[in-house]
Amino acid sequence: MCRNIKTLFNFEPPATDDEIDAAALQFVRKISGSTKPSTPNEEAFHNAVAEVSAAAKALLESLVTTAAPRNREVEAARARERAAQRFGR
Repeated sequence: MCRNIKTLFNFEPPATDDEIDAAALQFVRKISGSTKPSTPNEEAFHNAVAEVSAAAKALLESLVTTAAPRNREVEAARARERAAQRFGR
């Protein structure tokens, strides 16, 4: 899985449209192997991002859980701690 794509489900506050769109863009970049598509592929690339974003939004809206929502600040602190241990910073 691409490291730049973060979990978006079950957070308080919920994921924003911008976060979902950014994840969709990262996903399309990853599977296409291109960060900026060539001119002939630009429309297909942007259509794919829009479709993946719409699918992700639908998925997030339909998922259910009994777990308490996670706190973004706590999760970010945990991620920083893991990165410090992993990279020694």
